[in-house]
Amino acid sequence: MANEDQIKFWNEKAGRNWTELQERMDANLSAIHEAIMAFAAPRPGERVLDIGCGTGTTTLALAERVGAEGAVTGLDISQPMLALARERAKGRANVKFVEADASAHVFRPEYDLLFSRFGVMFFDDPARAFANLHGALKPDGRIAFVCWRSPRENPWATAPLDAAKPFLPELPPHDPLSPGPFAFSDAERVKAILAAAGFSAIRIQRHDSAMDMGNDLAFAAAQTLRIGPLSRAAADADEAARAKILDSVNGALAGFITADGAIAPPAACWLVAAQA
Repeated sequence: MANEDQIKFWNEKAGRNWTELQERMDANLSAIHEAIMAFAAPRPGERVLDIGCGTGTTTLALAERVGAEGAVTGLDISQPMLALARERAKGRANVKFVEADASAHVFRPEYDLLFSRFGVMFFDDPARAFANLHGALKPDGRIAFVCWRSPRENPWATAPLDAAKPFLPELPPHDPLSPGPFAFSDAERVKAILAAAGFSAIRIQRHDSAMDMGNDLAFAAAQTLRIGPLSRAAADADEAARAKILDSVNGALAGFITADGAIAPPAACWLVAAQA
């Protein structure tokens, strides 16, 4: 089954952790959230598909922008995240959620905008997935999404992992094209995938931001063991190793404390848009 590993991953511990940490994760991504919303520019009355909607934050924000005359469908593979999204959207007549794999779901060409905040980098076969998504757009529709640039430009992810490496088994070589948060770090690859899927007028722009990890260093360090690249790498670590990892990550994140006490490591993204 396509994307079987991702479906399993997001319906088990990862999905539960995101659900439990929803408010903190939304705060982490708040600056990037505002940037992609402005970039996508949803309009009143539009129909929008929110790909990888997770706990519903982006879906609800899109619904505010399209208004009562518009409609937003949030789509995700994670049952626990969708359960929270549905709870948060109670009473919103212009919002619905669908549990489905965007690469295989049968769409009608009914959407003005396909939108995603970090939800499109996990497909086993991205060319096939985007070709399928292209079929969800009206003839004059468009797509807009945000994805991560390279790991080294994103120390919110790499600094904790590097700090933990002395306490982890040797990690296997990473395939940069494999499904995962940094699968779309190569802008030329993204362009090629979109073009092959039938999209045109592709534009990709850099966006440099920060991950707002709050001002509680111990909590921020613990969060990296629940969500993000380190959480996977340390999944089988015993309690003694995890204690050493937490201490080391705490020290690594301390290097990103700002003058006002916030933990704010750099976060580097691509903002991507194209026409149907």
